[in-house]
Amino acid sequence: MALPKVLVLVLAGGKGKRLELLTEQRAKPAVPFAGVYRLIDFPLSNCQHSSIADVWVSEQYQPQSVNEHLANGRPWDLDRTTGGLMMLPPFQGSERGGFTEGTADGLWRQSELIRQFAPDALVVVSADAVYKLDYRDVVDAHLGSGAEVTMVTTEVEADDAARYGIVEVDGDRVTGYAYKPDEPATTTATNEVFVFAPGPTLDRLEALSRDVGEDGLEDLGDHLLPAQTQEGLARAHPLNGYWRDVGTIESYWRTHREFLDEEPPLDLDDPQWPVHTRGGRHSAARVLDDGQIENSLLSGGTRVSGNVRGSVLSPGVVVERGATVLDSVLLPGVRVRAGATVTRAVLDDGVDVGPGASVGGDGEIALVGRRARIAEGTELAAGARYPEPED
Repeated sequence: MALPKVLVLVLAGGKGKRLELLTEQRAKPAVPFAGVYRLIDFPLSNCQHSSIADVWVSEQYQPQSVNEHLANGRPWDLDRTTGGLMMLPPFQGSERGGFTEGTADGLWRQSELIRQFAPDALVVVSADAVYKLDYRDVVDAHLGSGAEVTMVTTEVEADDAARYGIVEVDGDRVTGYAYKPDEPATTTATNEVFVFAPGPTLDRLEALSRDVGEDGLEDLGDHLLPAQTQEGLARAHPLNGYWRDVGTIESYWRTHREFLDEEPPLDLDDPQWPVHTRGGRHSAARVLDDGQIENSLLSGGTRVSGNVRGSVLSPGVVVERGATVLDSVLLPGVRVRAGATVTRAVLDDGVDVGPGASVGGDGEIALVGRRARIAEGTELAAGARYPEPED
């Protein structure tokens, strides 16, 4: 018996405003993670291990950062003559052309292309979370349920629940759905992985687009998912494993901390389910005579002559003699010069921390934007943003 025809649509066009300086010059899916990976590597690796070879990536904001990383899709076995990786940029030429105004609006704009492909199941995923999941398992459960949508769910902290789509369930049936509610009814959240019945869902989007008029379809959680839930056509598929949304600076920093544990929450090198990425061009990391490393991740091309503790160093990072890096995430090409200190901070690509300068401290995470130069002796306090965001 032939496998169901499955299409995965990766939503990679959002601005990711909550990641602040990290997404000023790159799309959120292209933000580095754990040294050598990008966030979009996780859903694409899930596709490969789920034996799904038809993957479309919808892009809009800072698309060059996504295009450069994905190239022809080879690391995820998507460089194929038929099928494989297809990029979906904004387009003109039809009534559905133009820039998207939300995830549901983006799905509506691509509906004719999806109908032509005629999948048995449409998997729609975001690209801003760290997790492993066999999408085929979710598809199989969905196709046997008679549902119009299957929502993959996870449990979140009560004080963080208002950031997500929150569901109420009875068995596997979703009985209530609220998108980013002020007062969440539960701590069961959708983790932005949805399996849709393509025909009925696209028909529903057409009807909704007429009903909402100029207000637009917005995100999936604004009109589509509530309507499917209200009619009893939504099912839940719990994800019992690890899942973290890294859409804020605080969650981005905290998730990196989890991967410094002696037994990290995900084995990124698991031979049964490795996370693939575009290959780097860096030599082995080097710890020089005076270098001291404790409980940290070092990527290729790093050079450490100072003291590094509880931190993640991306490719090409240099920590000079007498410098100290504590509980921080340093993205590619950062240089921390002699005598400087970086504490509880995230430093974007190419940041240069001058001799004797100090960045961060106890408290809120400090954030320094791409290629910023911090002059010798400068002090940036805990929670600082440099350069300061424009109003």
